[in-house]
Amino acid sequence: MNVDKILAIAGKPGLFELKIQTRSGFLAESLLDGKKITVGMRSNVSLLTEISMYTYSEEKPLVEIMRAIAIKENEGPAISHKEDNAKLVAYFKEILPDYDEDRVYASDIKKLLNWYNILQAKGLVSKEEPKVENAETIKEEVVEEVKAKKATKKTKKEE
Repeated sequence: MNVDKILAIAGKPGLFELKIQTRSGFLAESLLDGKKITVGMRSNVSLLTEISMYTYSEEKPLVEIMRAIAIKENEGPAISHKEDNAKLVAYFKEILPDYDEDRVYASDIKKLLNWYNILQAKGLVSKEEPKVENAETIKEEVVEEVKAKKATKKTKKEE
């Protein structure tokens, strides 16, 4: 499962794939409908590889949880995120039995299952060990590119 360039953008439904860097942010493509959007640097964006869920012992990365769903479903779709909360919680307990019930809400489970099904429909889930680039490295590369472009822009204005 290679999701190192998959993003969740606050205020936008679904997941997005990081495409290219722009002067003021970056270009992302929706995995739902394929539409491309420009996202500014001030937007609240999270790489899927950085998101975790609480368990009683530690924080479990989302990629590992999605891998567990892929194993359970034999890389097929999970139950719909539109099921009632009791059914979703029971399903999630099968996937991650020690999740922290006080800090992981039904809305979190719905979002996880929705994201899993989006990735599964695009063929991005697998039972294999996750191949995750260091999320910090990717984030640093994006930030460095933006800084370099801003510096270039400033020197052109000064000339």
